Amino acid sequence: MSETESSPELQHNETAIETLEHELSVLWRRARSNSSKVARQVHPDMEPAAYGLLVLLQQHQEMRLTDIAASIGIGKPSVSRQIVMLESLGLVQKHADPLDGRAQTISLTPAGSQALARTQTARKDLFRTLLQDWEEEDLVQLGSLLTKLNDSYAREH
Repeated sequence: MSETESSPELQHNETAIETLEHELSVLWRRARSNSSKVARQVHPDMEPAAYGLLVLLQQHQEMRLTDIAASIGIGKPSVSRQIVMLESLGLVQKHADPLDGRAQTISLTPAGSQALARTQTARKDLFRTLLQDWEEEDLVQLGSLLTKLNDSYAREH
């Protein structure tokens, strides 16, 4: 088979990849559009990129700055700026690390936990409305496939 010809299997995979690229682009564009709204639900002055930091802290209770940066794959200076902003909004707090007095851990404040929980509840309500006509099996499959995709991204970084 010449280089310009392709097997039906390769063509099928290419069509699937093109569809995936297009649909994820649409989804990410919509997600970026909604991220400002979500951030404002937590706090009117919060930057959209900080939402993920709050969720990460919610999951881990408290973390060091270096661990946060490593977990989300961005540099410590960028994370530090976000943490300073979140701290100024009263959403996170710093504590001396009991294992290393030179380091600090970062956690949600009670106000940060409450604001994040309210926002998450509102987002889940929106998902329930958007997906009310979906079969449970389809929702489970979508969740599993998104988990698999996120795991692939995590391995890449």
